[in-house]
Amino acid sequence: MQAVIANDRDAGFAGLSLSDVPYPHAAENDVIVRVHAAAFTPGELDWPGTWTDRAGRDRTPTVPGHEVSGTVVELGYGTTGLTIGQRVFGITDWARNGTLAEYVAVEARNLAPLSADVDHTAAAALPISGLTARQGLFDHGHLATGQTVLIHGVAGAVGSIAAQLAHACGARVIGTGRAGQRDAALDLGADVFVELEPGWSEAVGQVDMVFDVLGGEVLNRSAQLVRPGGTLVTIAEPPRIQPADARAVFFVVEPDRTQLVMLEHELREGRLRPSVGAVVPLSDAVSAFDPGKRAAGKTIIRVVDGS
Repeated sequence: MQAVIANDRDAGFAGLSLSDVPYPHAAENDVIVRVHAAAFTPGELDWPGTWTDRAGRDRTPTVPGHEVSGTVVELGYGTTGLTIGQRVFGITDWARNGTLAEYVAVEARNLAPLSADVDHTAAAALPISGLTARQGLFDHGHLATGQTVLIHGVAGAVGSIAAQLAHACGARVIGTGRAGQRDAALDLGADVFVELEPGWSEAVGQVDMVFDVLGGEVLNRSAQLVRPGGTLVTIAEPPRIQPADARAVFFVVEPDRTQLVMLEHELREGRLRPSVGAVVPLSDAVSAFDPGKRAAGKTIIRVVDGS
């Protein structure tokens, strides 16, 4: 089968190529998914798990990508809950070969059923962004109706989902970003948009929760904005400054089939819109990693035409 592979940790996207690789093996509790559409995270070539297995052993050449939508074609020994021919979507393990391929082996528990009326392109854009947003807001941030949440990077892949989920739960949403993102942020459910320019924190005021995807000085300043009893949640880096009388949480998204099912329901009912950017065929997937060609939204790799 064909897949995007990375051979050189120091070469960045220049070390990627489209190559013929062996068909994947279905281990115990795995399924093999015929990939219809897949997605990747731009920074994943810097992740340790991209290059080593869980024991720290080198596993190059490695296949990037950790979001998938497709069809189950094979069940590993002991696999239950899914059937051959079933449409599925989900997230793959960080330390195994990924989804930018014609077929991928995935732990069955990391996948959820995908309804026939949901297209694979939209589904592939949802797993990491959707799970990150839901877990950050509710599992870690404990956001509740009537509270105010500040979402940095509100027009990005994670921030856009977070804004929609927070708005749907009855929270007041303040979003930040670049000036040209104002209309998009308000359309996603933000009540207020604040441009990230000098003085932005004074324009925000006190909030019950901060959801940060940017890190750096934005994260540092955000610690001063959390009300006592509130929460600062970030996926960018461990906070260097702790908010006074409030919690600070840094987390990495976890697979969760139950949450994937809930996200798929919201997507199917039209209440959730993932941020889909460029859609490119597998044959052009290497170029999609080029920082100079990156478009807004989640880049989707189309493996089967019509997905």
